[in-house]
Amino acid sequence: MCLRRDLAVAVAFLHLSVLSGEPAAAGKVPALIVFGDSTVDTGNNNYLSTVVRSDFAPYGRDLQLGAGAGGGGRPTGRFSNGRLAVDFISEAFGLPPLVPPYLDPAVNMSSLAAGACFASAGAGYDNATSDLFSVLPLWKELDYFKEYAAKLRSFQGADAAEETLSAALYLVSMGTNDFLENYYAVPRGHAAEYGTPEAYGGYLLGVAESFVRALHALGARKVDLNGLPPMGCLPLERGAGGACTEEYNAVAERFNAGLQDVIARLNGELGGGARIVYGDVYGPVAAVLQDPAAYGIDNVKAGCCGVTGLFEMGYMCGARSPLTCTDASKFAFWDAIHPTERLHRAIADAKMNTTLYVFL
Repeated sequence: MCLRRDLAVAVAFLHLSVLSGEPAAAGKVPALIVFGDSTVDTGNNNYLSTVVRSDFAPYGRDLQLGAGAGGGGRPTGRFSNGRLAVDFISEAFGLPPLVPPYLDPAVNMSSLAAGACFASAGAGYDNATSDLFSVLPLWKELDYFKEYAAKLRSFQGADAAEETLSAALYLVSMGTNDFLENYYAVPRGHAAEYGTPEAYGGYLLGVAESFVRALHALGARKVDLNGLPPMGCLPLERGAGGACTEEYNAVAERFNAGLQDVIARLNGELGGGARIVYGDVYGPVAAVLQDPAAYGIDNVKAGCCGVTGLFEMGYMCGARSPLTCTDASKFAFWDAIHPTERLHRAIADAKMNTTLYVFL
């Protein structure tokens, strides 16, 4: 009973700390290491030759953390009007409020020691998905992490670096691009080989499992493996009358169920104190879409940016795009695909209070 009461208190504290923006006391997670796509890319694509970029206004217009923290209402390469869920999660663990992109030449190891993002907007588990946009494939994200680990050993010393790497939280979030930009749009690579989304999803799940095993071999012990959102409800994927494309949502739910099976298998087989958790993104996003008023949101069908909010993103959501909304906090989506800071905060809050508190 006492343990249950203590857990309830801890969860309540996390809820307040994430919502208020106040960081939790520094605990057992010394760094947050991020892999994935545009929902978690904090600016790596700024340094790639790709059209999938957001290092221009009005992206980042509400990122008010002051110039010293890298914010101050300016674009940083985050595909949102402000911070991402990974930034809120970092802060909730008592770490910096912005996770630095590894490829930023202005970021030194002093900053990267507490967190590093290797994610690349447009990336997927399937290499062919990343090739569509000339962004970092997953294997390259892993190569950069290996380089980072070597630099960390030089910076902290071998023993201290190994402690950091084993105690860090590794967050992996991708897969949406594999289905929406590859399988359903322009099938390439493995997407063209599989006749059904279930079969292709099985291939992607295999890649996800192999990736976690690779991280484990490199010292990772705490992994947050994220599922897919209700991707049929993204503004770009909604059908006539603004209805969600339920076929896409069903694919996401089946993939997420398979991912949870993968996680159970990994937890049963990996040793060394490894703990893999399922990062539920579908549930928190669905909750906001079903009851937006509870989150102070008015519009869940269109993005804030652009005339329509139904297709504008990237360069179509630029400074010359007219009629971008004045208050993004009233929208679930910033552009036709990506969440606003308000929705990112809701995702982070839900994950901290239902799953990630186990790592404190």
